[in-house]
Amino acid sequence: MASQKGFPQELLKESPENRVAYFEKYKVNHPKLQKAFNQLLDAIYKPDKGSLIFLYGPTGVGKTTLKEKIIQELIRRALPQLEVDKGRIPVVAVEAVAPESGNFNWKNFYTRSLIELEEPLIDYKIDYGENGIRRNSEGEIIIESRIAAHVLHRALEKCLKYRRPDVFLIDEAHHLGIMSSGQKLKNQLECVKSLANMSGTNLGLIGTYDLLIFRDLGGQLCRRSINIHFSRYKADYAQDIQAFKSILLTFQKHLPLSQEPNLIDNWEYFYERSIGCIGILKDWLTRTLRDVLYQREETIKLKHLKARMLSVSQCKQISDEIVEGEDSLKETAQEIEDLRDTLGLKKISSNNNQKEKSKRNHKVGQRKPKRDTIGTKNNAQ
Repeated sequence: MASQKGFPQELLKESPENRVAYFEKYKVNHPKLQKAFNQLLDAIYKPDKGSLIFLYGPTGVGKTTLKEKIIQELIRRALPQLEVDKGRIPVVAVEAVAPESGNFNWKNFYTRSLIELEEPLIDYKIDYGENGIRRNSEGEIIIESRIAAHVLHRALEKCLKYRRPDVFLIDEAHHLGIMSSGQKLKNQLECVKSLANMSGTNLGLIGTYDLLIFRDLGGQLCRRSINIHFSRYKADYAQDIQAFKSILLTFQKHLPLSQEPNLIDNWEYFYERSIGCIGILKDWLTRTLRDVLYQREETIKLKHLKARMLSVSQCKQISDEIVEGEDSLKETAQEIEDLRDTLGLKKISSNNNQKEKSKRNHKVGQRKPKRDTIGTKNNAQ
């Protein structure tokens, strides 16, 4: 049972490793996280299958925590079905590993994805029917190095159809954009779109603001995409600051220390060196907690925090990347005006304004100008 401190009191008798492990696993369900979670869950369960879901935000904002939370929820919802459909996997999550050099390695990505989808029991293994993909005597999948990428792509499509996950999550998806030319960049996302279309599976691409380069690579891609922004807490919004302080206080009470540290009175300091990103804040506190416990200190002091905080130059680098990403999401008045002009709406609006102006200039009781008839009808005869 948790004490008023927020953590179970018996933890104080545990080893430093166990106490640090407790805090590492502890998650705060804060407003920004919950909003992104709800949006992602709604996108996954939309009736249209084969959509591309882009979830982007700053480094250290908490995307990994969100991914873990969504995986747990999808598995929980699927449990009744899995009792009778043992060949199904409700969710698949794979990381797009950055290449050591050159272009993104699709063969590596397909291979790791197929291995991830091989979880069910041996009775539910898939016969891919492709040369170069076989099983050993224990039923483990063996993928030969000579096999071509397009064969692996086809095998992954087949596997996704058979396993029927609600979503295929690709973490660090911005690494897909590591290519040598703009044309290849478009081909990268076309490849992802094809995987979604042919398998009928929603693909969730999770990454930093670098993922935004994929947003405008074609009209069809735009139409099939769902965009979710997992943002940081901003200092110029009162509700964001209130939420940040509440999160910091919660962390303060869940640090398994014999003496509760006073973090909340220095919330600006914590905001400054975390840039409003909860993941950065949590990592910072975790590293500091580890130091304090191994030094056999009773609580966290300023000197401990300073030893583990990000430098000003590091914060500036991250902050610049965040601001650039946030600015790219804004729609300027000029962009809206250009769109209206392209669609012909600007001309229609201008004509309507002219008509309205003409009506306003006409005075009440004043006749409109026209030629008067001379004489009477009889005189005209």
